[in-house]
Amino acid sequence: MTPPESQGTRDRAAPEGSPAVSLCVLRKRADFLKAASARRQGTDGFLLQARDRADGDAAVRVGFTASKKIGNAVARNRAKRRLRALARELLGPAARPGWDYVLVARPEATVTRPYADLCADMERALRSVHRR
Repeated sequence: MTPPESQGTRDRAAPEGSPAVSLCVLRKRADFLKAASARRQGTDGFLLQARDRADGDAAVRVGFTASKKIGNAVARNRAKRRLRALARELLGPAARPGWDYVLVARPEATVTRPYADLCADMERALRSVHRR
């Protein structure tokens, strides 16, 4: 049985050279629903949903969604792998402590869009979500 404090999340180590920010993965449906009803910013490659938890916990939590609209299991897994890479590379250093972020894959775009364009999309989406 998992301890209650780590239930529903998994700690990730920060990559070399980036600030030590704790990225945890969202696992519970309720957390995804709360993020869906908060701030959102659509881009060509994905949709970013974000919310300030305001619970005093400094951990940054991130979730990934790829529905069957994306395609078969291979396409969905590829889309989620690309979104996870974006989160590790850009979300870790730019995320605000105490926030939840959910990256939602878009059909065709998330899998086929060049990675550099996805990175630019992420930077724009984060600026927009935090500006409000």
